[in-house]
Amino acid sequence: MTRALAKRGYAVAVHCRQSCAAADALVAEVVGGARRFTAELGDPDAPSRLIADVMGAYGRLDLLVNSAASFERTPLDTLSVEAWDRIFDVNLRAPFFLALEASRVMTAGGSIVNFSDLAGFETWPGYIPHGLAKGAVASMTRALARQLAPRIRVNAIAPGVVLLPDDMPAEDAERLARTTPMGRHGEPGDVVRALEYLLDATFVTGQVLFIDGGRHVRH
Repeated sequence: MTRALAKRGYAVAVHCRQSCAAADALVAEVVGGARRFTAELGDPDAPSRLIADVMGAYGRLDLLVNSAASFERTPLDTLSVEAWDRIFDVNLRAPFFLALEASRVMTAGGSIVNFSDLAGFETWPGYIPHGLAKGAVASMTRALARQLAPRIRVNAIAPGVVLLPDDMPAEDAERLARTTPMGRHGEPGDVVRALEYLLDATFVTGQVLFIDGGRHVRH
């Protein structure tokens, strides 16, 4: 997404928490004045500080992509209040307040793209808090789209099987492809094209765009 946005002329603010060496390498690779910003989004004050830092560096904000998230396995027999709060802090509270802070400095024509998840619309037994938070991101997207229109558009992308864990067994990966209506896994480029569509579709707001090969319509 960073590379695609840079090619479209954006000066990209790349956020990281701990993968900052990779973020620095990405910033060095792309053209157009990309910079790296660090924030711990589990901190309640991080959204306001991050948006302020970006505005201090660039003086304007045209697009917010809320893609940061955690993906924490939490079987019910081991789920703790601390894990629940940690998941909701990063997956729901942070994107909401980032969007709110961004909306205060964006001019007319601004765009916010949130990342929901297929887990928000299915039941994944080992990831119930994650799914609840990501389902709430979709509701948040619709609410903010109504509240911020017509000045700012707010949409969401809900990826399915796009990036598999490196340690996923081959049989599990094959099963996911086999049970996806399109018969394959997605690729990062599928998500990038969805983002670019939402940037260009100036009459679209409040939508959740599934990039999942049809998995959400299997049943």
